[in-house]
Amino acid sequence: MRIYDLVMKDIADILKGLSEEVRLRLLLLLHRHGELCVCELIGALGLPQSTISRHLAYLKHSGWVTGSRRGAWMHYRLAPNPEPLRREILSALAGEAKNRAEVQQDEVNLALYLQNKTNQERCR
Repeated sequence: MRIYDLVMKDIADILKGLSEEVRLRLLLLLHRHGELCVCELIGALGLPQSTISRHLAYLKHSGWVTGSRRGAWMHYRLAPNPEPLRREILSALAGEAKNRAEVQQDEVNLALYLQNKTNQERCR
């Protein structure tokens, strides 16, 4: 599918999903780590569960991520087989954002969060 095969409303919906900084940060973490639990995303961004869940729901609704429940835990990953526009946007975003202080801090926070959890505490 080429970009001009999408109608403008589809393109607007794709871009609207990225209109919040928190959503961009969540996408970047999922892009880098593949799949993360909501609790891990909370640990990385340092935001309340309600905020993280609201933004993940928006990303899911706009087709950027998928979620699966494992017991009490919700896990999210990037949606499989994204159309070329999404792939290009995500690639450009990852390239531009990798040296940003917030993105680097999110990575440090996630590493510390995971390091401090024992295997029994892991939500995997």
